[in-house]
Amino acid sequence: MARPGPGRVVLGLALGAVVAAGASLGLLWVLRHRRYRRHRRDRERAAEEEEESADRRSLVVPRGLVPPELGDGAVPRALVSQDGQVDVLERLDFLLRTISELRKEVEELRGSLQGLAADIVGEVRSHLEESQRVARRRRFPFPRERRDSTGSSSVYFTASSGAANTDDGESEGGYTTANAESDYDRESEHESEEGEDEVSCETVRTARRDSLDLANEEETHLALDSSLEEGLGQLLQQADRLHQGDEQEKREGFQLLLNNKLAYADQKEFVWRLARAHSDMCEAAEDAEEKRSYASDGKEELEVALQKWDQSAECHQWYAVLCGQLSEHESIQKRIQTGYVFKEHIDKAIELKPEDPKSYYLLGRWCYQVSHLGWLEKKTASALFEAPPTATVQDALQNFLRVEELSPGFSKAARVYIAKCYKDLGNITAAVFWMDLALELPANTKE
Repeated sequence: MARPGPGRVVLGLALGAVVAAGASLGLLWVLRHRRYRRHRRDRERAAEEEEESADRRSLVVPRGLVPPELGDGAVPRALVSQDGQVDVLERLDFLLRTISELRKEVEELRGSLQGLAADIVGEVRSHLEESQRVARRRRFPFPRERRDSTGSSSVYFTASSGAANTDDGESEGGYTTANAESDYDRESEHESEEGEDEVSCETVRTARRDSLDLANEEETHLALDSSLEEGLGQLLQQADRLHQGDEQEKREGFQLLLNNKLAYADQKEFVWRLARAHSDMCEAAEDAEEKRSYASDGKEELEVALQKWDQSAECHQWYAVLCGQLSEHESIQKRIQTGYVFKEHIDKAIELKPEDPKSYYLLGRWCYQVSHLGWLEKKTASALFEAPPTATVQDALQNFLRVEELSPGFSKAARVYIAKCYKDLGNITAAVFWMDLALELPANTKE
């Protein structure tokens, strides 16, 4: 058997060394890979433990909620159930919506305040200009008229009147002197006396003619005044009758008063009835802009009337009504401001005419609405005014009962509001009783 050569032995040794080196490297890789996997598992476990501990810290539960007999290792129960969590989320959503609406109202209020500031500045400027004009008129008054001296028995006569003698007794300016000298001859004195007598006679005749003319004018004015008063009385009776009718009759009454405005615009009883007709048309109108127009026109009529007839209960009453109708189409800030004006004029109307049931009905409506103001409206009123309006359902009830006391069955709406007040106060029996009484009356208004 032949022996292998030295070359093959070397080659075999080299291959064995390579195989041993590869096995060693493979073993090292396996060991390192296992160590890496173990280290990664340890890191993942530590991360999980850290996350669990963080979750435990985020869910802090008071120790008072864990029963002491369960020990420190007891797992606390959830504070809020799933239904409770849903309810909390809904409340939070409602709160967010409320805050958003409040932000919008604040923006609207800010714009209204800016407009109000501009109106105040314009009004102050107009008052200043008017006061300056009045001051200028007082500084430069109208010149006084000179009376004709010919109607007097004085010895002073103008040269142009032709009543004085133009002899040498005249002064340089053309007037007869008061202190004539005694050297006038008898003839000139006689002529002067005759001239004075003629002037006196002419003056008497003129005065008689003037007195006769004045008497005729006074008789004519008295006749015209009596005729106007008679026509006004018939017109007012017809307007009152049409006001009590249906919508078509109220339109006819409005047109009737409008056609006679030029003739009776200076009559108090006519003006407040015309404003009342504007209120009727505002209720009958369907379009919002048309409602605003009628209410605004009627309010302007009474603003002028109240400057002349501040002691008219009807003017104050219908001015308050028209202010309320006009505020229905304005912002919250305007409505609250109008509420103060409404209350002021209704109180004045009751003071001037305490037996009028309509004023108490309007005051009851105001009290009822104030007692039901929302949270946002109350906060707005508190922010804008030092003393926000206050009233209770009991106040409204007393005013509505006063209406029934003064005029039983005054209106169906008054009895309905009495029933609503009793319902709000928890007296259901009285509410049902007054609602039955309200059903006995006819409905004269849309309300």
